Amino acid sequence: MPWVASVNGRFGDQVRPRSTESVTFSGEVEVVGSTRLVRLPPDASRALPSRGQVAVRGTLDGHGFETVVEPDGRRGHWLRVDDALAEAAGATEGHAVDVVVQVAQDWPEPHVPTDLAAALGGAPEKIQGIWEDITPMARWEWVRWVGATKNPETRAKRVG
Repeated sequence: MPWVASVNGRFGDQVRPRSTESVTFSGEVEVVGSTRLVRLPPDASRALPSRGQVAVRGTLDGHGFETVVEPDGRRGHWLRVDDALAEAAGATEGHAVDVVVQVAQDWPEPHVPTDLAAALGGAPEKIQGIWEDITPMARWEWVRWVGATKNPETRAKRVG
């Protein structure tokens, strides 16, 4: 399916959305490993304010979500479609979806994996306080770093 991207009805990379502007595109749901995602087309990625993570809120086939779009390492981004959103939208692999995203003023809280949540829950109060004191953006980075390895030993070291 070809990508269709517009920023407030305009095409091209000259537009940078402000928090009140939206980026609209169509894409196909993919499954990479255990991750369900939709890749942003180049025009949509260029319309975001950063090549890195960007906090967004929006809709996927009319179903609302708040998340962070991730960089793909090739100057683009991808949007994770979690189980709840996929179920609500009927978004299975190969399903074409319409997406509207708007840069969020505040970062949403990340989903903390079970092993990291258990380690934080059992950590000294000082460590728990540091976790609570850092920004949601920093918590996203920690969660991303923990999940960035496929090696169980490395993951255990990062969690512990």
